[in-house]
Amino acid sequence: MSWGTELWDQFDNLEKHTQWGIDILEKYIKFVKERTEIELSYAKQLRNLSKKYQPKKNSKEEEEYKYTSCKAFISTLNEMNDYAGQHEVISENMASQIIVDLARYVQELKQERKSNFHDGRKAQQHIETCWKQLESSKRRFERDCKEADRAQQYFEKMDADINVTKADVEKARQQAQIRHQMAEDSKADYSSILQKFNHEQHDYYHTHIPNIFQKIQEMEERRIVRMGESMKTYAEVDRQVIPIIGKCLDGIVKAAESIDQKNDSQLVIEAYKSGFEPPGDIEFEDYTQPMKRTVSDNSLSNSRGEGKPDLKFGGKSKGKLWPFIKKNKSPKQQKEPLSHRFNEFMTSKPKIHCFRSLKRGLSLKLGATPEDFSNLPPEQRRKKLQQKVDELNKEIQKEMDQRDAITKMKDVYLKNPQMGDPASLDHKLAEVSQNIEKLRLETQKFEAWLAEVEGRLPARSEQARRQSGLYDSQNPPTVNNCAQDRESPDGSYTEEQTQESEVKVLATDFDDEFDDEEPLPAIGTCKALYTFEGQNEGTISVVEGETLYVIEEDKGDGWTRIRRNEDEEGYVPTSYVEVCLDKNAKGAKTYI
Repeated sequence: MSWGTELWDQFDNLEKHTQWGIDILEKYIKFVKERTEIELSYAKQLRNLSKKYQPKKNSKEEEEYKYTSCKAFISTLNEMNDYAGQHEVISENMASQIIVDLARYVQELKQERKSNFHDGRKAQQHIETCWKQLESSKRRFERDCKEADRAQQYFEKMDADINVTKADVEKARQQAQIRHQMAEDSKADYSSILQKFNHEQHDYYHTHIPNIFQKIQEMEERRIVRMGESMKTYAEVDRQVIPIIGKCLDGIVKAAESIDQKNDSQLVIEAYKSGFEPPGDIEFEDYTQPMKRTVSDNSLSNSRGEGKPDLKFGGKSKGKLWPFIKKNKSPKQQKEPLSHRFNEFMTSKPKIHCFRSLKRGLSLKLGATPEDFSNLPPEQRRKKLQQKVDELNKEIQKEMDQRDAITKMKDVYLKNPQMGDPASLDHKLAEVSQNIEKLRLETQKFEAWLAEVEGRLPARSEQARRQSGLYDSQNPPTVNNCAQDRESPDGSYTEEQTQESEVKVLATDFDDEFDDEEPLPAIGTCKALYTFEGQNEGTISVVEGETLYVIEEDKGDGWTRIRRNEDEEGYVPTSYVEVCLDKNAKGAKTYI
């Protein structure tokens, strides 16, 4: 099956068909190009989607992604990001393996097609030229034959006429011979040209055209094969990324299987556990006492004159309410059922068990944030302090690495003075060492607070702890609203003090309570070996050679509590002082 033999007379149709084949190939290239654009757009949208739902750094949202379900969601977003990358790979491979290759092939195909059809047109023009020559020789031969026939007829006519001279007859005879000779020459020329044309025509239809059409057929078949190979490549590019996409999907499934509901529940406990104890039983309030009073006792004047208790914290008040329960301002309104008050109590803030906790709560209301996180519940405070200690340790390690690097650079300068002046690094080295010392002091301070929370160090003195225990035994730790109430004549409760006044009264009473605490007794003396400037909270500055009193020895954290006078006391590094403890003092240890 050959186009040269089967389609020898379809030159124009083959020309149209091959042009259509190139158009189809270019259309396929355009299709693949648009597919790559779609893949890139899809990958970009997937990346934007993944980025949109990623938690923002250094934000509260990032802290919430500690749960396993949220971690699985983050893993899903990361896998989708990788999934988008595979679509980018598809786009890149299709562009490089199909679009670029086919575009170059189309240009080569166009040149080959142009060359083949140029040869075909050239062969057509040659055969047409031979045909024209044949037609011309044929017409000339026909004309010469007619002229020779007329000249022969004229000679015969002249020869039969007796009135014509012999010279005219001879002249007619010669003219007839000339015409006859011209006809013979035209015949010979026509025969030669005809043979030549037949040969050329045979070569045209059996050699030239078949060869040209065969080349065009092979060109077209190569185009078809190339297009099929491109389609295979198109599918193969997709198939190559399927395993990786499968791994992405497997990663999503694995992330989903890693979700642990029990662990998330435990994290909720760690995040919100306050460390306080649940409330105890509710005490019975006897409302029958006002009914037993005499008429004079129940008078309005007496109730108003005697119903005002002193606003003193810790004093007993007949109209004391359960903590966190709002008092009714309407004297005629009935008291709410106890179950309603209990529900309100359960939804209120946790109780504050001691003066210090209550004072911290008041300072929090006034907008101050304690450095030791004392405004937080014990468990949350411990976590914050631990986090702060870890951050300080990281900063210390960073400064130490920087110091080591500067030290190494200084050693290089010492060995090779031409590289730099070693003295130029002393200032920087001293600055880094100072920063390390500050960070260490800061770390020790937070570690002390952390140890206090975890129970490794006493939170305060024994005497203050005994006072607090005495207060707790006399007054159960169920008081949050410390304002005293007044009892109206009809037995209802009124509230005449605002929250602001309550804060002022509490702050005054608590300060007085702590001012009454006796100072810790001295358990020895110490002598300052070096000068120490206490810049941090809780420390005290000392001068070399100064003698001071020791009121609390080193508990293993590297700090000793000392006193200069009744108003000045604080902590100094144990290595900065020489301690001499009184053996008779309570709790003193003997140092050898």
